[in-house]
Amino acid sequence: ELLIRENKEETVTNGKMAAPVGCDHYIRSCFLKAPCCGKAYVCRLCHDAEEDHQMDRFLVKEVQCSVCNTVQQAQKTCQECNVTFGDYYCDICHLFDKDKKQYHCQPCGICRIGPREKYFHCQKCNLCLASDLRGNHKCVENVSRQNCPVCMEDMHTSRIGAHVLPCGHLLHKTCFDDMVQTGAYRCPLCMHSAWNMEDSWEQMDKDMAQSPMPTEYQDATVKIICNDCQTHCTVPFHVLGMKCSGCGSYNTPAEENCE
Repeated sequence: ELLIRENKEETVTNGKMAAPVGCDHYIRSCFLKAPCCGKAYVCRLCHDAEEDHQMDRFLVKEVQCSVCNTVQQAQKTCQECNVTFGDYYCDICHLFDKDKKQYHCQPCGICRIGPREKYFHCQKCNLCLASDLRGNHKCVENVSRQNCPVCMEDMHTSRIGAHVLPCGHLLHKTCFDDMVQTGAYRCPLCMHSAWNMEDSWEQMDKDMAQSPMPTEYQDATVKIICNDCQTHCTVPFHVLGMKCSGCGSYNTPAEENCE
């Protein structure tokens, strides 16, 4: 039983790939036979959305050609009609898709969108990162093996790109953008500033200089801890914010309110 079959405009690639089934997730010319329930779906994500269990991509053994309907061993090309099931095929993940410069990362255990030469696998973070982050990021051990702190969905196998914060924690790129739109500027996990805030702190200096505290509060002080440099210090109290004497950050809650 083929449970999901979306009509797609017929395409031809080098005369070998015809009438790809495809779905919202991938473009391919075959269905996966789920090893768990034996049903045929375009992809594991379509399966998981319909069933009360999840498909293990690594256990897929058979596929059904969407052109000639032949059920066969998972492979890149149909053994009966020679249709190419996907420009890219991984025989470990059983991923079929159009060419996105994918590559299989052995340490990650899954396929990533490349090109491979623009990424490297950080052994401590246990994650593929953009090459410009090599030696230029804070490592957090196995950082991708935790859920996104905004949406609480899986990070490691997510098809949504990851945003690496200065503190080393990860958020989905879409979740980071949504967070910024709300005015939030701190990592939801450790409260470190989520980007370079120097311009904001300079503006805060100007705002505070133009808004002196009333005379009776000008000598008031407060103990703070800086979320950016972890400095504990006693600084002048101001209703707009308290400036860290260590790094100049205003990401500084009062110490007595900190756990």
